[in-house]
Amino acid sequence: MHKHNLQPKHELVYLTEDASHDGVIELINAEAFGPGRHARAAARIREQGPHDRSLSFVCTDDGETIASVRMTPVLAGGVKGHLLGPLAVRPSHKNQGIGRELVRIAIEAARRKGSEAVILVGDPPYYCPLGFEKVAYNALEFPGPVDPARVLVVPIAEDVHSRLKGTIGWRD
Repeated sequence: MHKHNLQPKHELVYLTEDASHDGVIELINAEAFGPGRHARAAARIREQGPHDRSLSFVCTDDGETIASVRMTPVLAGGVKGHLLGPLAVRPSHKNQGIGRELVRIAIEAARRKGSEAVILVGDPPYYCPLGFEKVAYNALEFPGPVDPARVLVVPIAEDVHSRLKGTIGWRD
């Protein structure tokens, strides 16, 4: 019996996160961001309370979880929104559009749930083509140092930019 040299077939499936994913997500984030990740300003917000599993998603390939995005409910100035992140894709699956698709799914889910905005700290060249805009310089005060040029938002409700002023923190 001879073997055919078939290209590996990727069965990418996007799923809502559940508790069974916790361990592998922790591994994926550790691999992507390293030990300094918990000191970041965005991570400090996430430590204030749980993320919203109904707006957090994984991508599996042939049953193996290979990417994750999480969304945490926040009050950002006068805006009831969600903080996107961490977003991480395993090195084996980079540059296939998986991260972008997870972001798209998460924003759409937040929109359906009535979120006013999706906020993140990230790279403008990556996120701005996905619908993010820069938040006014130093408009939001994070619980820790943050580069104001990397604070981005997808405004969903009216007047989001004018209301994104003040502190950002976890909300119920």
